[in-house]
Amino acid sequence: MRAMTMTLILCMTAGTASANPHLRDVPEIDGLLVEVRIADKIRKKCDDISARLLRANGLVYGLKSKARDMGYSETEINAYINSDADKERQRDLRDAYMFSRGVDKDKPETYCALGKAEIEKGGQIGALLRMK
Repeated sequence: MRAMTMTLILCMTAGTASANPHLRDVPEIDGLLVEVRIADKIRKKCDDISARLLRANGLVYGLKSKARDMGYSETEINAYINSDADKERQRDLRDAYMFSRGVDKDKPETYCALGKAEIEKGGQIGALLRMK
């Protein structure tokens, strides 16, 4: 009887964990990671802009904490963060965002213009960047 009870509890717990949507489908997690990727690309392509690395690291750690609070396991979180497919999808979203705002991959000054606009706008992307 005791073994059946433990098995039932384990099955119920496993079912609860799998009830969460994939982290790519949680906008407050995935969207912020895309914004981090946008800021990172801008700082790499524009010599006049640098990253606020402590802020970016804090944001990522905060996202991991939020995901844990939402019921995701460390294994699920790390699998999502390290997934090549999700990284590629996020890069595609990053590129679409940047190109829709006038970035030309062959013109570094367009990355700088976007970076400056994001800093002035005061949103999450701009908060991860600073002028040198």
